[in-house]
Amino acid sequence: MGETRIAVTRISSSERRRRLGRRHFLDRRAPGVEAVSAAMVGLHSSDPATVYLTARARVGGFRPEHLADALYERRSLVRMLGMRRTMFVVPRDLAAVMDNACTKAMLAPERRRLLGWLADQPPAEDVARWLRRVENRTVAALTARGEATAAELKEDVPELALKLTVGAGQRNETTVGLSTRVLFLLATSGRILRGRPRGTWLSTQYRWATTETWLGEPLEDIDERDASVDLVRRWLGSFGPGTLTDVRWWTGWTLGKTRETLAAAGAVAVQLDDGAGFVFPDDTAAERRTKPWVALLPSLDPTVMGWKDRHWYLGGHGPALFDRNGNAGPTVWSDGRIVGGWAQTSDGAIAYRLLEDVGTSAAHAIEQEADRLETWLGDTRIIPRFRTPLEKELTA
Repeated sequence: MGETRIAVTRISSSERRRRLGRRHFLDRRAPGVEAVSAAMVGLHSSDPATVYLTARARVGGFRPEHLADALYERRSLVRMLGMRRTMFVVPRDLAAVMDNACTKAMLAPERRRLLGWLADQPPAEDVARWLRRVENRTVAALTARGEATAAELKEDVPELALKLTVGAGQRNETTVGLSTRVLFLLATSGRILRGRPRGTWLSTQYRWATTETWLGEPLEDIDERDASVDLVRRWLGSFGPGTLTDVRWWTGWTLGKTRETLAAAGAVAVQLDDGAGFVFPDDTAAERRTKPWVALLPSLDPTVMGWKDRHWYLGGHGPALFDRNGNAGPTVWSDGRIVGGWAQTSDGAIAYRLLEDVGTSAAHAIEQEADRLETWLGDTRIIPRFRTPLEKELTA
């Protein structure tokens, strides 16, 4: 960022918290799931429950069928691999941006890895040519079926049933199914997408479809630099100001690419309470004050996972609310700060623990929100994919 002028503007942590509430639809209701997905620059989908609970916290009168309709009927939202090798649910226009800015970069190293695994195992022929043929036959089978599970595709392409031994003779030796790796490659290349789940909205198994079958057209091919600038501009508009560390971590880019893209996007530096951050030149004005708000956000919610430097909204609660790999558990929020955590017990009750004093009014509002969430979930049981210390304590 050598050419970026340091602005005299200072943006305090309290101002950042006001922005968070307003721009992430936490101090008001969003008009629909598409608006939430756009505002959050994608909804985390590694845990399928997260997407639905993220929408429920922001959309008035939300029901699971509203998101299912957007994903599987209208297809205004797309589930695909994106930043940091993470699954996201994104609007269709963002899908192409994310694909060209982040996803495609994963393809070459993933292909090399798989070819390395295949080198000393069947088939004995040219493994690169063999793999291409398996990929093309898989796409052809998907095109013929419309949608299919991995098990169904193995019936059409028997090679997909091949099991690969990885790390033979080593302590970490394991077996990997070829179907998983081929489908990952095809998804990373933008040729196929995840479609409907096999079971309920909590299912982690999906049917697959070719991108052209599912969307009616391939993803737009955008210049990688232009797509990266677009992605950063969207992120700054919703999450800014953010630090260089934040942007680098959220995108999964190198330090050099992050700096270059921020400069190309026209970002300017501002002073934060704990260092330098970046915003657009026309985004330095204070956010108008909003009424007090509370929220119970799910594990991996995009607000919780939006920044790497989290002290200004997380405080010292990280050890209780994140696992060792940096995955966030369910959190309780008050006016832009994480103030506790929550969990659903085996009998369906929403248990929560406040980790700091929030005052009588906020404490009452949190209790009411927990009751609403418990009623909304009903007989549905949620177990986060990544368990955190406080979540485990609350469900013990």
